[in-house]
Amino acid sequence: MISIEEMATFCKRRGFIYPNSEIYGGLTGFFDYGPLGVEIKNNIKKEWWNTFVRRREDIVGIDGSIITHPKVWDASGHTSSFQDIMIECKKCKERYRADQLIESITKERADGWSIKKIESFIKKQKIKCQKCNGELAEAAPFNLMFHTYVGPKQDKESLAYLRPETAQVIFTNFKLVQENARLKLPFGIAQIGKAFRNEISPRNFLFRSREFEQMEIEYFVHPKKREECEQIGEVENHELFIYSEKMQEEESKPKKMKIKEALSKRIIKNPWHAYWLATCHQWFISLGAHQDHFRIRQHVKDELSHYSTDTWDIEYEFPFGWKELLGIADRGDYDLKQHMHHSKKDLSLFDEETKEKIIPQVIAEPSIGVDRTFLVFLYDAYTYDKKRENIVLKLHPKLAPILVAVFPLLSNKQELTKKARDVFNMLKEEFSCFYDASGSIGRRYSRQDEVGTPFCITIDFDSLTQQDVTIRLRDTTEQKRVKEKELKETIDKLIKEYKS
Repeated sequence: MISIEEMATFCKRRGFIYPNSEIYGGLTGFFDYGPLGVEIKNNIKKEWWNTFVRRREDIVGIDGSIITHPKVWDASGHTSSFQDIMIECKKCKERYRADQLIESITKERADGWSIKKIESFIKKQKIKCQKCNGELAEAAPFNLMFHTYVGPKQDKESLAYLRPETAQVIFTNFKLVQENARLKLPFGIAQIGKAFRNEISPRNFLFRSREFEQMEIEYFVHPKKREECEQIGEVENHELFIYSEKMQEEESKPKKMKIKEALSKRIIKNPWHAYWLATCHQWFISLGAHQDHFRIRQHVKDELSHYSTDTWDIEYEFPFGWKELLGIADRGDYDLKQHMHHSKKDLSLFDEETKEKIIPQVIAEPSIGVDRTFLVFLYDAYTYDKKRENIVLKLHPKLAPILVAVFPLLSNKQELTKKARDVFNMLKEEFSCFYDASGSIGRRYSRQDEVGTPFCITIDFDSLTQQDVTIRLRDTTEQKRVKEKELKETIDKLIKEYKS
């Protein structure tokens, strides 16, 4: 596996990701998606939306505003408790996120540690500034929300925030969505959108940045039916690596087991958690990610958010270690109750069965970072082929930025270029296509391998008389002749049958 720095270099060279404002020296923690990167990113979002919204009867979507009323963040607890612990060097004034500093030096996971515990550990381990070896000052909380102002005045009354997460807009719109979509419990509300966090020390390329995008579902259940998951049978035989709180305390290794075993042994206590962990894991695998590069890890007590009674992460083994890719928390009725209290509005639902008002509970909130997901698919697709002597990006066709590349065998033969253009124009109405007549065929294949194009079509002299083309498959380099009139059908079939 290549390093994260090498991946960043590759992404820039091939037009996937650029450092933001690079001509002015860049802006740390911000990135721009290039011509090919934006296609992959849009494909990821499209596949997620199709899977978790359009193909389900129990989930609908919204698209909320990035800036909301500041009282939303008072109610959610973000203005008072959405913070990381920062520590500064007394000598050079370099600032660090304390838990990351501890982990990078000692490999000890420090997520959720208190200021007192962090300071004690730093003194005991004699941790110094990594820049100048100077002594570190006392740790202090640092709120991660970006401030802005609404309207022409810049005062306390016009203060607002860029949203640090997408969830709260779902809660504030909960009642309207439920009524408009005529939803009955259990049901989910989904959203894809930008979030912003003023990270103390952004690192590892797209993994931890200050502007990012989330794909999130808040899944609501009846408070008295928290363990009634009718869909659990769909995933009970799904297998994955599990790393429970107990396993972490005992310093044992993750264990691979089926969902039904994890539930029967009460390793995962709630079937909804098990269902969503398995379903999200399956989504990654269905799009070409390697099954054993993932594990699910339960948060230990020190890590739990103030609103959560139980949280599990799907983690991926990046070159810099196992890191969170997706979080699934049991938020209970915390958020709806908080917004009811602060807004004085009734967000409860009427239960026709019991004839009483209830406050639904969020049993799970599958929240995936789009940018981290982008990294996962790139890492699992990135291959150096020794035989070809070039990089082959084995992206699933549904994610590939270019699905079909069309080449005339020779660029100086008008009859070939005309025929190739005709084929290109026919295919581009249905597929993402690229036309290339520059350089040798071998060089053109190599360029398309490197950006992940699964199918290359070449028009040669036989194509002019036989009305067929050569289609070349990226992963195997296999080539076969296909009748021009059967091209669309053949490509559709190859996509449907694709296995990485």
